[in-house]
Amino acid sequence: MVLTRHRRIADCFGVAMLVGLLAGGYIYNLTLVQIGLPDIATRVLGLDRPGVAWMMAGLAVVTAVSAMTAAVLMLRLRWTSLRPKLRLAALSATGQALLTTLLGTVGDAVGLWAWVLLAGVLLGMGIPAAFGLVVDLIPVRWRGYAAAASTAVAYGLASTLGGEWRAESFVVLLFPPMTIGAVVLLALGFWRMPFAEILARNQIAPRYGIGRYVGAGGRWHLVGALVALFAIFFIDSFGFLRIVETPAYLNAAWQSAEAGDRFLIAGAHVLGALVAGVLYTHLGYRSLLGWIFAIFTLVHLMYLFDVRIMGGGSQSLAMPALYALGVSLYTVVNFAIWADLSTARNVPLLSAIGVAASAWTATFLSTALAISWNETRPLETHIEWVAALAIVGLLVVGAWQVYGPQGAASGLVNR
Repeated sequence: MVLTRHRRIADCFGVAMLVGLLAGGYIYNLTLVQIGLPDIATRVLGLDRPGVAWMMAGLAVVTAVSAMTAAVLMLRLRWTSLRPKLRLAALSATGQALLTTLLGTVGDAVGLWAWVLLAGVLLGMGIPAAFGLVVDLIPVRWRGYAAAASTAVAYGLASTLGGEWRAESFVVLLFPPMTIGAVVLLALGFWRMPFAEILARNQIAPRYGIGRYVGAGGRWHLVGALVALFAIFFIDSFGFLRIVETPAYLNAAWQSAEAGDRFLIAGAHVLGALVAGVLYTHLGYRSLLGWIFAIFTLVHLMYLFDVRIMGGGSQSLAMPALYALGVSLYTVVNFAIWADLSTARNVPLLSAIGVAASAWTATFLSTALAISWNETRPLETHIEWVAALAIVGLLVVGAWQVYGPQGAASGLVNR
Protein backbone atom coordinates (compact mmCIF):
# COMPACT_ATOMS: atom_id res chain seq x y z
CA MET A 1 0.00 0.00 0.00
CA VAL A 2 2.84 2.39 0.88
CA LEU A 3 4.65 1.54 -2.35
CA THR A 4 1.45 2.15 -4.34
CA ARG A 5 0.98 5.53 -2.68
CA HIS A 6 4.59 6.51 -3.36
CA ARG A 7 4.19 5.33 -6.95
CA ARG A 8 1.12 7.53 -7.46
CA ILE A 9 2.79 10.54 -5.86
CA ALA A 10 5.85 10.05 -8.07
CA ASP A 11 3.68 9.75 -11.19
CA CYS A 12 1.76 12.92 -10.35
CA PHE A 13 5.01 14.77 -9.67
CA GLY A 14 6.48 13.60 -12.96
CA VAL A 15 3.45 14.72 -14.96
CA ALA A 16 3.35 18.09 -13.23
CA MET A 17 7.08 18.60 -13.79
CA LEU A 18 6.88 17.80 -17.49
CA VAL A 19 3.82 20.01 -18.02
CA GLY A 20 5.63 22.88 -16.29
CA LEU A 21 8.83 22.28 -18.27
CA LEU A 22 7.14 22.18 -21.68
CA ALA A 23 4.80 25.08 -20.91
CA GLY A 24 7.59 27.22 -19.49
CA GLY A 25 9.86 26.58 -22.45
CA TYR A 26 7.08 27.43 -24.88
CA ILE A 27 6.24 30.69 -23.11
CA TYR A 28 9.94 31.62 -23.16
CA ASN A 29 10.17 30.99 -26.91
CA LEU A 30 6.88 32.74 -27.70
CA THR A 31 7.69 35.88 -25.75
CA LEU A 32 11.36 36.61 -25.20
CA VAL A 33 12.76 34.83 -28.25
CA GLN A 34 10.19 35.29 -31.01
CA ILE A 35 8.92 38.74 -30.00
CA GLY A 36 11.51 40.13 -27.57
CA LEU A 37 14.62 39.65 -29.70
CA PRO A 38 13.26 41.54 -32.76
CA ASP A 39 12.00 44.23 -30.38
CA ILE A 40 15.34 44.89 -28.71
CA ALA A 41 17.14 44.65 -32.05
CA THR A 42 14.99 47.30 -33.75
CA ARG A 43 13.79 49.54 -30.92
CA VAL A 44 16.87 49.61 -28.67
CA LEU A 45 19.79 48.90 -31.01
CA GLY A 46 18.32 50.42 -34.17
CA LEU A 47 19.09 47.44 -36.42
CA ASP A 48 17.38 47.33 -39.80
CA ARG A 49 14.80 44.69 -40.69
CA PRO A 50 17.05 42.64 -43.01
CA GLY A 51 19.67 42.43 -40.28
CA VAL A 52 17.09 41.20 -37.77
CA ALA A 53 15.82 38.66 -40.29
CA TRP A 54 19.31 37.23 -40.73
CA MET A 55 19.74 37.10 -36.96
CA MET A 56 16.54 35.06 -36.48
CA ALA A 57 17.56 32.74 -39.31
CA GLY A 58 20.94 32.29 -37.61
CA LEU A 59 19.18 31.42 -34.35
CA ALA A 60 17.15 28.73 -36.15
CA VAL A 61 20.22 27.14 -37.71
CA VAL A 62 22.33 27.18 -34.53
CA THR A 63 19.50 25.73 -32.44
CA ALA A 64 18.88 22.92 -34.94
CA VAL A 65 22.59 22.04 -35.17
CA SER A 66 22.96 22.15 -31.38
CA ALA A 67 19.91 19.91 -30.87
CA MET A 68 21.07 17.34 -33.40
CA THR A 69 24.59 17.33 -31.95
CA ALA A 70 23.27 16.89 -28.42
CA ALA A 71 20.97 14.07 -29.52
CA VAL A 72 23.74 12.16 -31.30
CA LEU A 73 26.01 12.52 -28.28
CA MET A 74 23.23 11.29 -26.00
CA LEU A 75 22.87 8.16 -28.10
CA ARG A 76 26.61 7.53 -28.38
CA LEU A 77 27.19 8.06 -24.64
CA ARG A 78 24.00 6.15 -23.74
CA TRP A 79 22.52 9.15 -21.96
CA THR A 80 18.98 7.95 -22.60
CA SER A 81 17.98 7.16 -19.02
CA LEU A 82 16.18 9.65 -16.79
CA ARG A 83 19.04 11.16 -14.83
CA PRO A 84 21.31 12.19 -17.76
CA LYS A 85 18.33 13.83 -19.46
CA LEU A 86 17.45 15.69 -16.27
CA ARG A 87 21.05 16.90 -15.96
CA LEU A 88 21.20 18.12 -19.55
CA ALA A 89 17.82 19.85 -19.18
CA ALA A 90 19.03 21.43 -15.93
CA LEU A 91 22.19 22.80 -17.53
CA SER A 92 20.17 24.18 -20.44
CA ALA A 93 17.60 25.81 -18.16
CA THR A 94 20.26 27.30 -15.88
CA GLY A 95 22.18 28.73 -18.81
CA GLN A 96 19.03 30.23 -20.32
CA ALA A 97 18.03 31.81 -16.99
CA LEU A 98 21.46 33.42 -16.65
CA LEU A 99 21.45 34.53 -20.26
CA THR A 100 18.01 36.11 -19.84
CA THR A 101 19.35 38.41 -17.13
CA LEU A 102 22.12 39.56 -19.48
CA LEU A 103 19.85 40.57 -22.35
CA GLY A 104 19.39 44.08 -20.96
CA THR A 105 23.17 44.64 -20.93
CA VAL A 106 23.54 44.08 -24.69
CA GLY A 107 24.64 47.36 -26.22
CA ASP A 108 25.42 46.69 -29.88
CA ALA A 109 24.81 44.32 -32.78
CA VAL A 110 27.89 42.21 -32.02
CA GLY A 111 26.73 41.66 -28.46
CA LEU A 112 23.24 40.72 -29.59
CA TRP A 113 24.61 38.26 -32.15
CA ALA A 114 26.74 36.66 -29.42
CA TRP A 115 23.67 36.43 -27.17
CA VAL A 116 21.62 34.85 -29.96
CA LEU A 117 24.26 32.26 -30.85
CA LEU A 118 24.76 31.24 -27.22
CA ALA A 119 21.01 31.09 -26.70
CA GLY A 120 20.72 28.84 -29.76
CA VAL A 121 23.30 26.42 -28.33
CA LEU A 122 21.53 26.28 -24.94
CA LEU A 123 18.06 25.93 -26.45
CA GLY A 124 19.25 23.21 -28.80
CA MET A 125 20.87 21.08 -26.12
CA GLY A 126 17.68 21.29 -24.05
CA ILE A 127 15.33 20.04 -26.78
CA PRO A 128 16.26 16.32 -26.93
CA ALA A 129 16.56 16.23 -23.14
CA ALA A 130 13.21 17.88 -22.37
CA PHE A 131 11.16 16.09 -25.03
CA GLY A 132 13.00 12.86 -24.27
CA LEU A 133 11.63 12.98 -20.72
CA VAL A 134 8.16 12.19 -22.08
CA VAL A 135 8.98 8.45 -22.25
CA ASP A 136 10.03 8.52 -18.59
CA LEU A 137 7.17 10.54 -17.17
CA ILE A 138 4.04 10.08 -19.32
CA PRO A 139 2.49 6.72 -20.29
CA VAL A 140 1.41 6.42 -23.92
CA ARG A 141 -2.31 6.55 -23.21
CA TRP A 142 -1.99 9.85 -21.32
CA ARG A 143 0.30 11.74 -23.70
CA GLY A 144 -2.48 13.57 -25.52
CA TYR A 145 -3.88 14.81 -22.23
CA ALA A 146 -0.46 15.83 -20.88
CA ALA A 147 0.23 17.72 -24.12
CA ALA A 148 -3.16 19.40 -23.77
CA ALA A 149 -2.33 20.50 -20.22
CA SER A 150 1.05 21.90 -21.30
CA THR A 151 -0.56 23.79 -24.18
CA ALA A 152 -3.39 25.15 -22.05
CA VAL A 153 -0.97 26.43 -19.41
CA ALA A 154 1.44 27.94 -21.95
CA TYR A 155 -1.06 29.81 -24.07
CA GLY A 156 -3.50 30.48 -21.26
CA LEU A 157 -0.83 32.42 -19.39
CA ALA A 158 0.87 34.01 -22.41
CA SER A 159 -2.41 35.28 -23.89
CA THR A 160 -3.42 37.15 -20.75
CA LEU A 161 -0.25 39.22 -20.53
CA GLY A 162 -1.05 42.91 -20.55
CA GLY A 163 1.18 45.88 -21.27
CA GLU A 164 3.58 46.40 -24.12
CA TRP A 165 5.38 43.50 -25.72
CA ARG A 166 8.92 44.59 -24.93
CA ALA A 167 12.01 42.55 -24.18
CA GLU A 168 12.52 44.23 -20.80
CA SER A 169 9.00 43.30 -19.68
CA PHE A 170 9.47 39.70 -20.72
CA VAL A 171 12.75 39.44 -18.79
CA VAL A 172 11.07 40.64 -15.59
CA LEU A 173 8.19 38.20 -16.03
CA LEU A 174 10.23 35.17 -17.01
CA PHE A 175 13.31 35.24 -14.79
CA PRO A 176 11.66 34.15 -11.46
CA PRO A 177 9.88 31.03 -12.83
CA MET A 178 12.92 30.16 -14.94
CA THR A 179 15.11 30.27 -11.84
CA ILE A 180 12.71 28.06 -9.89
CA GLY A 181 12.55 25.57 -12.74
CA ALA A 182 16.33 25.45 -13.06
CA VAL A 183 16.73 24.79 -9.32
CA VAL A 184 14.19 21.93 -9.41
CA LEU A 185 15.91 20.31 -12.41
CA LEU A 186 19.34 20.69 -10.82
CA ALA A 187 18.10 19.04 -7.62
CA LEU A 188 16.52 16.13 -9.50
CA GLY A 189 19.46 15.67 -11.82
CA PHE A 190 22.37 15.89 -9.40
CA TRP A 191 20.95 14.65 -6.08
CA ARG A 192 19.42 11.27 -5.36
CA MET A 193 15.74 11.76 -4.67
CA PRO A 194 13.19 8.97 -4.05
CA PHE A 195 10.72 10.22 -6.66
CA ALA A 196 13.37 10.31 -9.35
CA GLU A 197 14.48 6.76 -8.54
CA ILE A 198 10.90 5.51 -8.98
CA LEU A 199 10.38 7.41 -12.24
CA ALA A 200 13.70 6.20 -13.68
CA ARG A 201 12.28 2.69 -14.02
CA ASN A 202 9.33 3.73 -16.17
CA GLN A 203 10.93 3.66 -19.61
CA ILE A 204 11.60 -0.07 -19.53
CA ALA A 205 7.83 -0.72 -19.46
CA PRO A 206 6.17 -0.89 -22.93
CA ARG A 207 3.37 1.44 -21.81
CA TYR A 208 6.02 4.16 -21.42
CA GLY A 209 8.97 3.22 -23.59
CA ILE A 210 7.33 2.23 -26.91
CA GLY A 211 5.37 4.92 -28.74
CA ARG A 212 1.98 4.24 -30.32
CA TYR A 213 3.31 4.73 -33.89
CA VAL A 214 6.36 2.48 -33.53
CA GLY A 215 6.16 -0.50 -35.85
CA ALA A 216 4.46 -0.97 -39.20
CA GLY A 217 4.38 2.29 -41.15
CA GLY A 218 6.39 4.09 -38.48
CA ARG A 219 8.82 5.61 -41.00
CA TRP A 220 5.96 7.06 -43.05
CA HIS A 221 4.39 8.51 -39.92
CA LEU A 222 7.72 10.17 -39.07
CA VAL A 223 8.17 11.67 -42.53
CA GLY A 224 4.55 12.80 -42.66
CA ALA A 225 4.69 14.41 -39.23
CA LEU A 226 7.96 16.21 -40.06
CA VAL A 227 6.64 17.68 -43.31
CA ALA A 228 3.19 18.56 -41.95
CA LEU A 229 4.44 20.23 -38.78
CA PHE A 230 7.16 22.11 -40.66
CA ALA A 231 4.43 23.52 -42.90
CA ILE A 232 2.13 24.33 -39.97
CA PHE A 233 4.80 26.12 -37.93
CA PHE A 234 5.93 28.02 -41.01
CA ILE A 235 2.41 29.15 -41.92
CA ASP A 236 1.59 30.13 -38.34
CA SER A 237 4.64 32.31 -37.73
CA PHE A 238 4.63 33.71 -41.27
CA GLY A 239 1.06 34.91 -40.84
CA PHE A 240 0.95 35.78 -37.14
CA LEU A 241 3.99 38.03 -37.06
CA ARG A 242 2.57 40.13 -39.90
CA ILE A 243 -0.86 40.30 -38.28
CA VAL A 244 0.52 41.57 -34.96
CA GLU A 245 2.56 44.18 -36.86
CA THR A 246 -0.82 45.68 -37.86
CA PRO A 247 -1.82 47.96 -34.93
CA ALA A 248 -5.58 47.65 -35.54
CA TYR A 249 -5.45 43.86 -35.22
CA LEU A 250 -2.97 43.80 -32.35
CA ASN A 251 -4.69 46.42 -30.22
CA ALA A 252 -8.13 44.85 -30.72
CA ALA A 253 -7.03 41.40 -29.58
CA TRP A 254 -3.67 40.31 -28.17
CA GLN A 255 -2.83 43.72 -26.70
CA SER A 256 -6.37 44.91 -26.10
CA ALA A 257 -6.86 47.36 -23.24
CA GLU A 258 -9.85 45.23 -22.21
CA ALA A 259 -8.78 42.28 -20.10
CA GLY A 260 -11.91 40.43 -21.22
CA ASP A 261 -10.68 40.38 -24.81
CA ARG A 262 -7.38 38.80 -23.83
CA PHE A 263 -9.14 36.28 -21.59
CA LEU A 264 -11.43 35.33 -24.47
CA ILE A 265 -8.39 34.49 -26.60
CA ALA A 266 -6.87 32.59 -23.68
CA GLY A 267 -10.13 30.67 -23.32
CA ALA A 268 -10.04 29.75 -27.00
CA HIS A 269 -6.50 28.45 -26.53
CA VAL A 270 -7.50 26.35 -23.50
CA LEU A 271 -10.60 24.99 -25.25
CA GLY A 272 -8.57 24.10 -28.34
CA ALA A 273 -5.96 22.35 -26.19
CA LEU A 274 -8.53 20.25 -24.33
CA VAL A 275 -10.32 19.25 -27.54
CA ALA A 276 -7.00 18.40 -29.20
CA GLY A 277 -5.98 16.22 -26.25
CA VAL A 278 -9.12 14.11 -26.60
CA LEU A 279 -8.94 13.92 -30.41
CA TYR A 280 -5.23 13.04 -30.40
CA THR A 281 -5.82 10.23 -27.91
CA HIS A 282 -8.80 8.67 -29.64
CA LEU A 283 -8.39 9.53 -33.33
CA GLY A 284 -4.66 10.06 -33.89
CA TYR A 285 -2.68 12.97 -35.21
CA ARG A 286 -3.62 12.85 -38.91
CA SER A 287 -7.25 13.79 -38.25
CA LEU A 288 -6.03 16.73 -36.19
CA LEU A 289 -3.71 17.88 -38.98
CA GLY A 290 -6.67 18.19 -41.32
CA TRP A 291 -8.56 20.35 -38.83
CA ILE A 292 -5.47 22.51 -38.26
CA PHE A 293 -4.97 23.30 -41.95
CA ALA A 294 -8.71 23.86 -42.38
CA ILE A 295 -8.79 26.38 -39.51
CA PHE A 296 -5.66 28.17 -40.74
CA THR A 297 -7.14 28.36 -44.24
CA LEU A 298 -10.40 29.80 -42.93
CA VAL A 299 -8.84 32.32 -40.55
CA HIS A 300 -6.37 33.69 -43.11
CA LEU A 301 -9.11 33.99 -45.71
CA MET A 302 -11.11 35.95 -43.11
CA TYR A 303 -8.14 38.28 -42.55
CA LEU A 304 -7.66 38.59 -46.32
CA PHE A 305 -11.30 39.55 -46.91
CA ASP A 306 -11.09 42.06 -44.05
CA VAL A 307 -7.99 43.67 -45.56
CA ARG A 308 -9.61 43.89 -49.00
CA ILE A 309 -13.08 45.01 -47.94
CA MET A 310 -12.62 46.79 -44.60
CA GLY A 311 -9.06 48.03 -45.09
CA GLY A 312 -7.66 45.86 -42.30
CA GLY A 313 -9.45 47.53 -39.43
CA SER A 314 -11.80 44.86 -38.05
CA GLN A 315 -12.31 44.90 -34.28
CA SER A 316 -13.95 41.46 -34.27
CA LEU A 317 -12.53 38.85 -31.92
CA ALA A 318 -13.76 35.98 -34.11
CA MET A 319 -10.56 35.89 -36.17
CA PRO A 320 -8.02 35.90 -33.30
CA ALA A 321 -10.14 33.42 -31.31
CA LEU A 322 -10.28 31.03 -34.26
CA TYR A 323 -6.55 31.53 -34.79
CA ALA A 324 -5.94 30.63 -31.14
CA LEU A 325 -7.98 27.47 -31.55
CA GLY A 326 -5.86 26.29 -34.49
CA VAL A 327 -2.59 27.12 -32.75
CA SER A 328 -3.53 25.06 -29.69
CA LEU A 329 -4.46 22.08 -31.87
CA TYR A 330 -1.05 21.87 -33.53
CA THR A 331 0.87 22.58 -30.32
CA VAL A 332 -0.71 19.53 -28.69
CA VAL A 333 0.40 17.41 -31.66
CA ASN A 334 3.93 18.83 -31.44
CA PHE A 335 4.22 18.08 -27.72
CA ALA A 336 3.03 14.48 -28.01
CA ILE A 337 3.93 13.12 -31.44
CA TRP A 338 7.72 12.79 -31.20
CA ALA A 339 7.65 10.48 -28.19
CA ASP A 340 4.86 8.48 -29.82
CA LEU A 341 7.07 7.92 -32.87
CA SER A 342 9.98 6.76 -30.70
CA THR A 343 11.28 4.20 -28.28
CA ALA A 344 13.13 5.03 -25.08
CA ARG A 345 16.37 4.46 -27.01
CA ASN A 346 15.87 6.84 -29.93
CA VAL A 347 13.55 9.49 -28.49
CA PRO A 348 16.33 12.12 -28.11
CA LEU A 349 17.24 11.87 -31.80
CA LEU A 350 13.69 11.86 -33.16
CA SER A 351 12.72 14.70 -30.82
CA ALA A 352 15.68 16.74 -32.04
CA ILE A 353 14.76 16.07 -35.67
CA GLY A 354 11.11 16.89 -35.07
CA VAL A 355 11.26 19.84 -32.71
CA ALA A 356 14.50 21.50 -33.81
CA ALA A 357 15.03 20.54 -37.43
CA SER A 358 11.33 20.76 -38.32
CA ALA A 359 9.19 22.90 -36.00
CA TRP A 360 11.83 25.25 -34.61
CA THR A 361 13.57 25.82 -37.92
CA ALA A 362 10.26 26.47 -39.67
CA THR A 363 9.23 28.97 -36.99
CA PHE A 364 12.32 31.11 -37.17
CA LEU A 365 12.91 30.89 -40.89
CA SER A 366 9.33 32.11 -41.37
CA THR A 367 9.94 34.72 -38.67
CA ALA A 368 12.93 35.98 -40.65
CA LEU A 369 10.91 36.02 -43.86
CA ALA A 370 7.97 37.80 -42.20
CA ILE A 371 10.28 40.50 -40.84
CA SER A 372 11.81 40.99 -44.28
CA TRP A 373 8.43 41.08 -46.07
CA ASN A 374 7.11 43.64 -43.60
CA GLU A 375 9.38 46.14 -45.34
CA THR A 376 8.83 45.05 -48.93
CA ARG A 377 5.32 43.57 -49.28
CA PRO A 378 1.89 45.09 -48.54
CA LEU A 379 -0.30 43.38 -45.94
CA GLU A 380 -2.75 42.06 -48.53
CA THR A 381 -0.05 40.31 -50.57
CA HIS A 382 1.47 38.81 -47.44
CA ILE A 383 -1.84 37.35 -46.22
CA GLU A 384 -2.61 36.06 -49.73
CA TRP A 385 0.57 33.99 -49.63
CA VAL A 386 -0.19 32.66 -46.16
CA ALA A 387 -3.73 31.68 -47.16
CA ALA A 388 -2.45 30.00 -50.32
CA LEU A 389 0.08 27.96 -48.35
CA ALA A 390 -2.63 26.89 -45.90
CA ILE A 391 -4.89 25.77 -48.77
CA VAL A 392 -2.09 23.71 -50.32
CA GLY A 393 -1.38 22.14 -46.93
CA LEU A 394 -5.05 21.27 -46.49
CA LEU A 395 -5.18 19.55 -49.88
CA VAL A 396 -1.98 17.58 -49.25
CA VAL A 397 -3.07 16.42 -45.78
CA GLY A 398 -6.46 15.45 -47.19
CA ALA A 399 -4.77 13.27 -49.79
CA TRP A 400 -2.46 11.78 -47.12
CA GLN A 401 -5.46 10.98 -44.93
CA VAL A 402 -7.07 9.05 -47.77
CA TYR A 403 -4.05 7.37 -49.39
CA GLY A 404 -1.44 7.29 -46.59
CA PRO A 405 -0.63 4.36 -44.27
CA GLN A 406 -3.49 3.36 -42.01
CA GLY A 407 -3.49 1.42 -38.75
CA ALA A 408 -2.10 3.15 -35.69
CA ALA A 409 -2.82 6.59 -37.08
CA SER A 410 -6.50 6.22 -36.37
CA GLY A 411 -6.55 3.48 -33.74
CA LEU A 412 -7.23 3.78 -30.05
CA VAL A 413 -4.39 3.78 -27.55
CA ASN A 414 -4.36 0.50 -25.65
CA ARG A 415 -1.11 0.70 -23.70
